[in-house]
Amino acid sequence: MSMQSDAEKTRVLNDELRKHLLGGGAVITAGIAELGPNVVERLLLTLAVYDDFHHANDPYEQHDFGVFEFEGTRVAFKIDYYDKSLTFHSPNPADPSVTERIITIMRADEY
Repeated sequence: MSMQSDAEKTRVLNDELRKHLLGGGAVITAGIAELGPNVVERLLLTLAVYDDFHHANDPYEQHDFGVFEFEGTRVAFKIDYYDKSLTFHSPNPADPSVTERIITIMRADEY
């Protein structure tokens, strides 16, 4: 039986949120909302299959940030880790019992 590192646990939880919007909350910015609901739906499907993680954009191997082109718009996503009250940073992002994950999806020029 292998023991997962905190980075591996965090990555699995982040992938669940990014791919399935499970295990946390999601926020879209005004720039994404103005694309309209049909486009946002397609964008979420694209986000779910995003896998361009490498050392330059994911140095901690947690899959918590990415930027990609979507229908002529550069889109970024960022996953932040809060305590359960959403007041402070999480004491341990690898532990879902003390962490609320929030993914923010935005146009890259809104970052």
